[in-house]
Amino acid sequence: MKRVLCLFMTMVVLTVGLAYLRETGEFGLRPVSDSNMPETNIADNEITSVTESSVENKKAASYSASEQTIHMQEGSDIVVSKKEDFLNEIGELTDDNRKVIKEQQEDCYAYSVLSENEQELYIEILWALQGFNDDVKLSSIDKDEVSRIFQCVLNDHPEIFYVDGYNYTQYTLGDMIKKITFTGTYNMDAEAVEVCRKQIDSYVNQCLRGLPSEADEYETVKYIYEYLINHTEYSDSSDNDQNICSVFIDGKSVCQGYAKATQYLLQRAGLKATLVLGEVSTGEGHAWNLVEIDGNWYYVDTTWGDASYQTVGKGQNHSDDKIPTINYDYLCVTTEQLNKTHTIDNVVELPYCTSMDANYYVKEGLYLLSVDEEQLSNIFKEGYDKGRTYITLKCASEEIYNELHKLLIQEQEIFHYLDCPDGVVSYTENLEQYSMSFWL
Repeated sequence: MKRVLCLFMTMVVLTVGLAYLRETGEFGLRPVSDSNMPETNIADNEITSVTESSVENKKAASYSASEQTIHMQEGSDIVVSKKEDFLNEIGELTDDNRKVIKEQQEDCYAYSVLSENEQELYIEILWALQGFNDDVKLSSIDKDEVSRIFQCVLNDHPEIFYVDGYNYTQYTLGDMIKKITFTGTYNMDAEAVEVCRKQIDSYVNQCLRGLPSEADEYETVKYIYEYLINHTEYSDSSDNDQNICSVFIDGKSVCQGYAKATQYLLQRAGLKATLVLGEVSTGEGHAWNLVEIDGNWYYVDTTWGDASYQTVGKGQNHSDDKIPTINYDYLCVTTEQLNKTHTIDNVVELPYCTSMDANYYVKEGLYLLSVDEEQLSNIFKEGYDKGRTYITLKCASEEIYNELHKLLIQEQEIFHYLDCPDGVVSYTENLEQYSMSFWL
């Protein structure tokens, strides 16, 4: 008697959408509607169970996972002996494509610190997002790894401004995960992306035309820092405030938009820069940049550079044009300086930045290693000669800051450096940053 062998095959399709979280720059799980589930066109198979779940997540309000289990028998359209056909991916990344994309990642920080296997996954996700490619087979079956590398791709590529998140489909045979396929989710179609790119290019070209041809790397970073602050309004009213469109098209954004716009311009100017995620002292999510200048890494926070100082004391009669619009405390700072107000919570390890060579105050001669009255006199004289409206002094330590404060404020020696016909001095002080600003 011929023995009949019945083979069962289980395919579990798990699709989860990731939603962008405002300000944090991270992606969290969100509910996926039935319309987002992949269609299953397999005949003669019995759907034996469908489950829905909703799980609370500390970074997102909630998410749901929809799971579909299909038991298959030999003799149906797809049998175990043809499982390779069954698992064949729709999107395929060729070796030639991989090679080209890898060469383009030479200056991408997150990519550079990944392992070889992680870099392969990075290339696959990047290829899917750049080309709107669906159901791309990934080389990893680790869902957490996919999430982390997805964030690495976005941290390195501010030009991918049209991505909301992604869906993944997980295929299992019995209890074993056989493969995961990846599909991005987008806030605009390819045609709309091209329209935005033309507007972005117009802004970027105009900006970089003003960059002096002889500018060195520090001067390039400073120029872009100042340009963005002077041309961007801090506001969450832009629909695109988490990407570069908010800055380059709408002219207003929040930290994520500032940081990605800064990164994009620096990359276009030929410098290495990546996005950094974390929190500030208030506990709010925040984004800023890591930038390489002359072989050393520095942190740059363009958002916190866009600030209006408040005067202290009786100096409230200054007109708006004398209120400083740029705070340089966060232009090319060390890890130690950054950690006073920021907490890094990045997807990959970042270098410990120690160099002060390209720090704004060092480069501009405003960094005090001691309280030198001759240096102070030269600083204020140069400020008046160049028509500046204010001067900011930064001290190398709390001890020097206290000494400077005693000399200029308590002993009122500031009147020897300022032209104050009304006998009133307007200034701000920041003990946390060891800095003081004086209106001229």
